[in-house]
Amino acid sequence: MKTDLNRIYTKDDILAQLAAMNIPRDRVVLAHSSLRLVGKLENGAKSLLDAMIEYFTAEGGLFCVPTHTWGNLSKEITLDMADPTTCLGAFSDFAAADPRGRRSLNATHSMAVFGDEDRVAAFVDGEDGISSGTAPESCYGKIYREGGYILLIGVSHARNTYLHCVDEILGVPNRITKEPREVKIRLASGEILTRYMRCHHTDYTNDISLRFPKYETAFRYHGAITDGFLGDAPTQLCDARIMHDVMALILSRSEGVDPLADERALDPRLYCRR
Repeated sequence: MKTDLNRIYTKDDILAQLAAMNIPRDRVVLAHSSLRLVGKLENGAKSLLDAMIEYFTAEGGLFCVPTHTWGNLSKEITLDMADPTTCLGAFSDFAAADPRGRRSLNATHSMAVFGDEDRVAAFVDGEDGISSGTAPESCYGKIYREGGYILLIGVSHARNTYLHCVDEILGVPNRITKEPREVKIRLASGEILTRYMRCHHTDYTNDISLRFPKYETAFRYHGAITDGFLGDAPTQLCDARIMHDVMALILSRSEGVDPLADERALDPRLYCRR
């Protein structure tokens, strides 16, 4: 696709690009994004957020934006519901501050969720009591159970936080700490909740998510990914259930060897049909 560096994308342009990807409008969709790579927008982040809320909630779906605050683990307050600042950049900050959404009470891996008020409330319920940031009982696990999608806008699978949840669902060892740590959530009312959560940790690398892109070839082989563009940004629509099933297949064939133990590409025998 040849891009026009002088083009300014409107909300209608983004809606047309979403429609061209044939993305379902009645499911849960979580978007990781690079606002910079999307390019110039008529009203900045607002154009992108407005288009995505309109598209994904029109037929009963939920639209989610990660608003993580794991970068605050060394601070007294991990998640301050009155502060929209996230670890993830401008679009997440903008979504966290938007009054149309409801932000989950996940101390490290919260998300802003948009859609029908009752459905949103049910989706984020219980997030202040989960065992880890991407635990199977969290909103990330609900994306899997409800047959949702992950949208990667100008970013790779290194930003696909959902894959941490799949690791936990599958019981992959050496992915989270054995012992929980104390976290604090300050509600909008000022009340402070103290909770205990296990955090992502792998013995042999500082950030296991940097190896998640190894899975992309396998995901594509099994039809988990639909490609498109949003603005100028290459965009992947990823089926949550297929990604889970592919990772489960790879794990079952790896004979106890961690498929992410090194940086080499996955052996096709781990995921190809036999």
